[in-house]
Amino acid sequence: MIKVKLRSKAISGDRHSYYLDFYPAIPNPKTGISTRREFLGLYTFDKPKTPIDKQHNKETEILAEQIRQKKDNQVNKPEIYTGYEKAQLLIRERGELSFIDYFNQLAEKRQASNHDNWISASHYLEKYTGGKLKFIDLDERFCEGFKEYLLTTKSNKSTKVSLSQNSAVSYFNKLKAALKQAYKDGYLQTDLNAKIKSVKPAETEIQFLTLEELNILANTDCPNPLLKRAALFSALTGMAFKEIQNLTWGEVHHSNEYGYYIPHKRQKTGGNNYLPISKQAFTLLGERQQPADKVFIGLNNRDRYYHFHIWLAKAGVRDINFHGLRHTYATIQLSLGSDLYTVSKLLDHKNIRTTQVYAKVINPTKRKAADLIHLDI
Repeated sequence: MIKVKLRSKAISGDRHSYYLDFYPAIPNPKTGISTRREFLGLYTFDKPKTPIDKQHNKETEILAEQIRQKKDNQVNKPEIYTGYEKAQLLIRERGELSFIDYFNQLAEKRQASNHDNWISASHYLEKYTGGKLKFIDLDERFCEGFKEYLLTTKSNKSTKVSLSQNSAVSYFNKLKAALKQAYKDGYLQTDLNAKIKSVKPAETEIQFLTLEELNILANTDCPNPLLKRAALFSALTGMAFKEIQNLTWGEVHHSNEYGYYIPHKRQKTGGNNYLPISKQAFTLLGERQQPADKVFIGLNNRDRYYHFHIWLAKAGVRDINFHGLRHTYATIQLSLGSDLYTVSKLLDHKNIRTTQVYAKVINPTKRKAADLIHLDI
């Protein structure tokens, strides 16, 4: 038999805080460590000055005793503890758990670049909450407050610039994803994610080269031959820098039926995709090595962040980032007549709406693209 006593202790502001006293000690439901006390988060005024204070004391005493009785039933008479009461206790216990910890656990399950995005979102969430946020504190008001914070706060990378609109979009979507999962896992009693709206993304300018500019670049000498091969391979396949940097010879296949192709998993989406590559793209890979050897061994970030821009300037074409070569591949494909669905599959987009953004930029390039094909007759 476990004795469950209702006790109180003096706290600041001339108040007393209620807690339960167990004898012998019982395991803490969160930590499993034996404990003699469970604080209820309820208090009374030592010297109530108003009728409201007196009523507060009376209602609090009744509530505290009800909680004591339920706890007594729970530990001593589980057979009379109803399913509803057990469910309510579980809800209350889960409500006291840390949402920050839960969010970070979800982040650890994410892979590749998406993992980094979740970690960045966690940093802003912890900064906004001071690292303390219980499930019970989550509501629409909190979510709207965090949204406003993301839209107005400074970037963690530099206090001189604000967090970009699209970064705010991404980080707030991580919160929504966590809320959705928490509802599925039973930590939230309402689907809070469905009640809050995402941050509207800002229009972004897509960086890309026209086919004419790409030809100029291809015919311009590059001080770094490895970088040139990797860049042109990206423009001919749509593969991103990290995918090219990590590409091994074991991933490069050939068959009489399908030609050259690369079965690979995109780091960003985690999706499996069989990417066909042209004979010209294959020639950029060099001499085949062992399956575990990297194709573009030695390719590093300085190549894409520094040497790449020097090469662009030497060629006299517009300055884009390396990822703009993936955009270049998409826009040229559409400009030369490839349909949106096929390009979406080549880029391994989960949603064709992601690919549709390229359709907005191809109209000005169609005329130039059409004139580039010329027969010597």
